[in-house]
Amino acid sequence: MSGLSLYVHAPFCARRCCYCDFAVTVDRSPDPEPWLEAIEAELAAAIRRERLGRPKLATVYVGGGTPSLLGAGAMSGLRERVGRHADIEPGAEWTVEANPESFDGVLAGDWRLAGVNRLSFGAQSFDGAVLRWMGRLHGPAGPVRAFEAARSAGFDNISLDLIFGLPAHLERDWRADLERTLALGPEHVSLYGLTAEPRTPLGVRVADGRERLADEDVYAAEYLLAADTLSTAGFRHYEVSNFARPGRESRHNAAYWTLQPYLGLGPGAHSFLPPRRWWNARDWADYRQRVAGTGAAIEAEETPGPDAVRLERAWLDLRTADGALPASPGQERLARSWADRGWAEVGSRRVRLTPAGWLLLDRLAVEYDEAA
Repeated sequence: MSGLSLYVHAPFCARRCCYCDFAVTVDRSPDPEPWLEAIEAELAAAIRRERLGRPKLATVYVGGGTPSLLGAGAMSGLRERVGRHADIEPGAEWTVEANPESFDGVLAGDWRLAGVNRLSFGAQSFDGAVLRWMGRLHGPAGPVRAFEAARSAGFDNISLDLIFGLPAHLERDWRADLERTLALGPEHVSLYGLTAEPRTPLGVRVADGRERLADEDVYAAEYLLAADTLSTAGFRHYEVSNFARPGRESRHNAAYWTLQPYLGLGPGAHSFLPPRRWWNARDWADYRQRVAGTGAAIEAEETPGPDAVRLERAWLDLRTADGALPASPGQERLARSWADRGWAEVGSRRVRLTPAGWLLLDRLAVEYDEAA
């Protein structure tokens, strides 16, 4: 199979952040060997089960968790084990996530030799008080040191994550964080609005009234400020949460948004081989035990019906700067009404949401689907 994307989940974290609802296990010094063994076993079993032959991988993305905790040798080990069953295409995009406190020059050089060509740093903020509230282990200087190490090793494609919409009592200077980001000079920036997921420490505090998230007006103002600041600085706002220098858009994430096939390996990972989706057990110990027994750790699977597929297509099309192609007079009228409100731009028969429209994405996608 050609053009497949591969996601590999490394579930290990030195500490769980207050807002985190990802599939993670706390381990400051994880042994990479059991992880590599489980990932290879799952990959081999999935290729046999799905009759993929020897797939060719267009993108590889190692996320977490904190992949940088696995240390030197883990990515070369992953390349070797994946290479026993699949081919990473020449020119493939290979991204690995890292936290600043566990990334240094040694790891940067090791990853470069392994073939990693894109990094994603979880900075979130440059404010020391904010980082402590989140439970982050790096200080304000952490992303700077990580960037310097990455650049010295030759990385020229680096993404940085920021979180906005924080509680008012933190008095976070969002504009200052954006300016610090621009000063570093990343090729890509991803924004995430803070949410209080029920199973997280933050979610519990919000539910019982001990914490309060930013109100809708502040949330919207921070998002729009970021969109304007980054766009003015030359970034292309190519997806609701993502900004890139021209040509530096995430090819891996684009596979998700355009419904291209992908395999997900590791705890909590999702896979999509049209028309079927499945996802893994989230707990590391449970996942590892299942894979050791059967080669799979599938928690559930589904094949969406035509109505769900149509709604998802609308939502995915509208979330990117490419926009959607109206398929009915009702959708054309709706798009023009959005343009009148400043929520969209209509041209060449395509409707593209503006940043103001992206703030309403979920609602507008439903309206667009219903107008088909």
